[in-house]
Amino acid sequence: MIDTVTAPAPASAVPAPGGVRAGNENLVRLTPPAGVKVLALIDREKQGEFLRIAITGGGCNGLSYKMKFVPAPKTGDILVRTADVPVLVDSKTALYLKGTVLDYSSAMVAGGFKFSNPNAKASCSCGESFSV
Repeated sequence: MIDTVTAPAPASAVPAPGGVRAGNENLVRLTPPAGVKVLALIDREKQGEFLRIAITGGGCNGLSYKMKFVPAPKTGDILVRTADVPVLVDSKTALYLKGTVLDYSSAMVAGGFKFSNPNAKASCSCGESFSV
């Protein structure tokens, strides 16, 4: 008899919860430093195991990014597993977010999270709002 070892499924192969569509890193991608920081914040904040990224009206350029931790997805959400982080995006946000990369820097000046969104035609100097 031959023993076989089955490797665990990669995080991206784990099915999405009911009512939630599985997305991929073509929608949004976290860099490794951003993933490490988000996982540390999830552990510290204890608000939920999912990072929700949303785009709302506001800011000096018309649209702004919002991030928060949530305990569960909502029906209709898109779940992207990137850098070992489960990221939730609603379908409206997905229209503006496609191709975005979220990075993190611990630099004292200009450090923190930074969105690189190929859909943004203009952004403010602080990088927290943009227009399309």
